[in-house]
Amino acid sequence: MISVPTARALRTSGLAWEPASGDRFVITDRDMDEQVFVLSDMVVEAQDHATGRVLGFNGTTEWALDSVAAEQAVWLPRESQLRDLLGDSFVGLERENDEGGRPRYVVRSRTADGEHPTSADDAEEAYALALLAARARDARAS
Repeated sequence: MISVPTARALRTSGLAWEPASGDRFVITDRDMDEQVFVLSDMVVEAQDHATGRVLGFNGTTEWALDSVAAEQAVWLPRESQLRDLLGDSFVGLERENDEGGRPRYVVRSRTADGEHPTSADDAEEAYALALLAARARDARAS
């Protein structure tokens, strides 16, 4: 799973989230960054109201949490979502060992100026960092 700081960076980069069943997220600024929620039609669902989109928590009276504005949530995209967001620039994912023998994951992406490797201890984090790097390259090019 990607880290909350990386997820925040993706949001800051302008990555839009359309909440869908199965999406993971955290709620920020409520001392709940460690609690990962999953959108589900039965437990947490995205609800559109005249005042905006909210994430409704069904059956969570023990937390005294009915709903939060979607803007208060930070999306934690899954590996498949991140790969889709990389689109045609995605070349591949490789597992390598670092000098200490610990596994590292390397995402390779391609742009007009060549291939770009991005690595992390976790495959999803590597995808997210590759997406951040691609978004930064795109921003510099425009």
